[in-house]
Amino acid sequence: MTTVTARAPRSDHPGSDFARLSKKITEAGLLGRRPGYYTLRISAVAGLYITGWAAFVLVGPSWWTLAVAAFMAVLYGQVALVAHDMAHRQVFRRRRASEVSGRIAASWIGMGYGWWQDKHTRHHANPNTEDLDPDIDPDLLVWTQEQARAATGLPRLLGRRQAFLFFPLLTLEGFNLHVSSGRAIANRSLKHRALDGTLLFAHCAVYLTALFWVLPLGMAFAFLAVHQCLFGVYLGSVFAPNHKGMPILSADNRPDFLRRQVLTSRNVDGGRFTDFALGGLNHQIEHHLFPSMPSPNLRKARIIVRQYCRDLGVEYAETGLITSYRLVLGSLHRAGAPLREARVRG
Repeated sequence: MTTVTARAPRSDHPGSDFARLSKKITEAGLLGRRPGYYTLRISAVAGLYITGWAAFVLVGPSWWTLAVAAFMAVLYGQVALVAHDMAHRQVFRRRRASEVSGRIAASWIGMGYGWWQDKHTRHHANPNTEDLDPDIDPDLLVWTQEQARAATGLPRLLGRRQAFLFFPLLTLEGFNLHVSSGRAIANRSLKHRALDGTLLFAHCAVYLTALFWVLPLGMAFAFLAVHQCLFGVYLGSVFAPNHKGMPILSADNRPDFLRRQVLTSRNVDGGRFTDFALGGLNHQIEHHLFPSMPSPNLRKARIIVRQYCRDLGVEYAETGLITSYRLVLGSLHRAGAPLREARVRG
């Protein structure tokens, strides 16, 4: 479970390994849509989202508005998780319905749907694979010791103490999501960039107008900081345990699909609350193997997938939530070791 560049084992029958597992999952009926579940979930999230903004207006210029900001941070995270399921066609089978609903949900939190979908698709195709997975690009942090040795600028500066800085840096993730979405609009290859740009601008305009219309200047900035910072921490806390601290593969030595997805992913064990808080992404192995599987079915699929991996001799990583964060921070600390050593020698 360390963050190192790994050479993955190969199977004598790689294609058939996943085909047999897929057959088991299909026969168990776990790939079917769950319209009842998603009707309730989407209705609940949408209702709470509207209630939250209504509370923002009713509370008005009172410091209690910061409690509303914290509540809306959680709601923004839940909307992001719903948008994720929509984009993966877990809610609707048809591409058109999935894209329309996903784009609407993304616009509710100021996220560019096209930018996120492009980035997330590349991650799913090559999780934890150097030069192919954008989630392990050394933009701010370094994920391997090789990246640390080659680091310059901010990654070099932050990399020495990145394990200690990780959670504080997550407070910027909400802002980064908005900024990255905006920057992507300038990319001419982005599909529907005019639509995404319009929705992004509309969200930001309505959001900022509401804040500075309802609240005094200082209170508006305080709401903005609490809301966006906690939103970033929540998002990062959902996604970090899934792959960080797991083996990193080299682009020229990728294993077959099943092993590529299983060996680089980690499940987070827990009950229904964990499923709710992490949006089902705590069953990351099953999600990566079957991205279109409705999230409430992932827990059932885990039993089949885990046993199948044991039968094949493929390592199946699963741990508790707190332990997963410890593993993430430990891997970040090890990855930054060359930068600390270089400073001592210097």
